[in-house]
Amino acid sequence: MVFTLQRYIFREAFKVFVLAAVALTIIMSLGSIVRPVQEYGVGPRQALHLIGYFLPIGLTFVLPVAALFATTLIYGRLASDNELDACRASGISLLTLIYPGLALAIMVAIANLILSFYVVPVFVRRAERALKADAKQILFRNIQRRGYYKLPPDERYLIYADQANLQDGTLSGVVVAEVKSYGIKQITAAESAKVSFNPHERFNEVRVTARNTYQVGPEDEGGVFFEWGSFTAEFGSLLGDSIKFNKIDEMKRIRTDLTRFYPIDKLARDIHAQFTTELLAQDIVTKIAGDPNNFYTLYSGEKFVEFTASGVAPREESVELSGEVVVVESDAASRQRLCTLRCERAVLRIEGDKLAPTLTMDIYNARVEGTGYLRMRHIIRGLIRPKAVETITTEFKTEKGSLKAEKLASALPAMQKGASPELKELQNKLQRKIRETLARIKAEIHSRLVFGTGCVSMILIGIGLGIIKKGGHLLSAFGASCVPAAVLIVCIMMGKNITKNLGSQSIPGIALMWGGLVLLSLLAVVIYHRLLKN
Repeated sequence: MVFTLQRYIFREAFKVFVLAAVALTIIMSLGSIVRPVQEYGVGPRQALHLIGYFLPIGLTFVLPVAALFATTLIYGRLASDNELDACRASGISLLTLIYPGLALAIMVAIANLILSFYVVPVFVRRAERALKADAKQILFRNIQRRGYYKLPPDERYLIYADQANLQDGTLSGVVVAEVKSYGIKQITAAESAKVSFNPHERFNEVRVTARNTYQVGPEDEGGVFFEWGSFTAEFGSLLGDSIKFNKIDEMKRIRTDLTRFYPIDKLARDIHAQFTTELLAQDIVTKIAGDPNNFYTLYSGEKFVEFTASGVAPREESVELSGEVVVVESDAASRQRLCTLRCERAVLRIEGDKLAPTLTMDIYNARVEGTGYLRMRHIIRGLIRPKAVETITTEFKTEKGSLKAEKLASALPAMQKGASPELKELQNKLQRKIRETLARIKAEIHSRLVFGTGCVSMILIGIGLGIIKKGGHLLSAFGASCVPAAVLIVCIMMGKNITKNLGSQSIPGIALMWGGLVLLSLLAVVIYHRLLKN
């Protein structure tokens, strides 16, 4: 008889729970795609896919609320119809009748922990892959709708265009602005441009090849015109690389190897590229030593380049040669000189993989010796880093080929004049990102555990308040039971913020999260003590 009653209560509560969960899930799923539709301009097909991918995220919040509503409603109705009193008069204790609600609470808690620790990260990654697969459509659709698009995640490049043709991947009337924290670094205007995407594991590489381009920067007096020009950029994460979208085992692996977390890996690669650049500039200055007769040599597969300059200065992932610049380009096999160029400005840039980059030399407004011919822009690609530079940078790599993030964030050796302001700024960013990431991992793990286990106390409180308020409206009991749940959520959010605060210790934030759970459990004990006493 007791088992029949428990099965009856569980069946009634489970039916209400399922109906409430379905209704709330539909509402939250529709709300979850508003941001992607507005910001990324996804189409109807993509929107339907995103609803399915975002479903587990909504369920982590929907399941506890639906269970709280169902148990409060069912137990409140049983109490108001005096069915609980009849059971107690038959010798069945109240705690025995609570078991179905407790079983539902434990099921919801387990489901919540599995969703938050394992299922949600998987589906978010699938949503990210779906959006990246349609990255080209997103870019072109946004330009068609708004006239411009900011390449995620750091929105470093802004692409403006008068017309965008998705079929052939071309833009007309193009302006590309490269934006830094201090303002606009460079503006490139072009008659037309071809956009192509090269997919990588963590991001899409965007290459824009422009025709009849005019490039101007803060240091350029009149700008530079050339027939063809190109630049590459990362089309990064649209949903944001965040610790909260990682599984528990992934977070543990990130703690042991920080470069597994893409934002840290990206900063480490930027530091490695900038460090390589400054070592190269230092090596060039040492070899030239202010003597115009001393030449520095760089090799490529088929050619080698010798150059000298009056001024050598490191810039952002580049080395600027200024003053009286002489560049001699020769054939590597025959050692025959191909041409000699004289100009006032040339730039050595880092290109390709930042762990093993190649060098590209851009020579501006150069005169070809012997002919007097003026070249507006001459490009030499595929130059190899000198051995002296490559040997020093290898100490920042692990045996597996990844970077040592903590070492790159500290003081770098082999810098005669010290690190440049750009390199120091990158190191400070990496230090902050490492501290922030470790704090977020700790906060995320504890917050998921607190919220998941707190579902049990939350639902038990709803059952108790539903029985106590049997004489009033049942929704008032549900509203009253939502207050302790809201207090727990506030404690979790405050605890996460305190833990993620770089100037704070993690213990107070974690203690606040678990303190909210203890408070909720004590409230459940008080409520049931009152029920059993009466």
